[in-house]
Amino acid sequence: MPITATPSRRLLAELRAATLESRLEELGDLRSFSRPRVSNDNPYSESLFRTIKYRPDYPRRPFRSQEEACRWACAFVDWNSHRHRHSSIRFVTPDQHHSGQAVELCRHRALVYEQASQRHLCRWSRSTRCWIQPEVVWINPPPSENDITPARLMMVA
Repeated sequence: MPITATPSRRLLAELRAATLESRLEELGDLRSFSRPRVSNDNPYSESLFRTIKYRPDYPRRPFRSQEEACRWACAFVDWNSHRHRHSSIRFVTPDQHHSGQAVELCRHRALVYEQASQRHLCRWSRSTRCWIQPEVVWINPPPSENDITPARLMMVA
């Protein structure tokens, strides 16, 4: 009497015959890709994790309790929001940026830089740094309208 394959064995045999990715595509499931310009994707997390790991007070041992972890995380968030100057917003804190103080701070910096370049011409081979606050800050800027094609839209979907 021949041995017949059960449905689960048959499915396993079919999965072995084709790559898992192609089989999932046939079933209507797509593999998750890292997608740039998506607010909850990797670059934002990776940027934050790097900032956390390079802090001098980054814990070298596991937290003893949940309360200790919460205290450390709250202190980090406070530092990151009120004392850490972010390069993408012209070296001001997020608090200064959101409260509107950054515009005046950057205006003053631009004036100081301009005065310094006038006093010491030999130190400045190029123009001074741009201190204008960006209106929008991106880790991965979206493509321009000209870069969007039907093929690109299919890849994103």
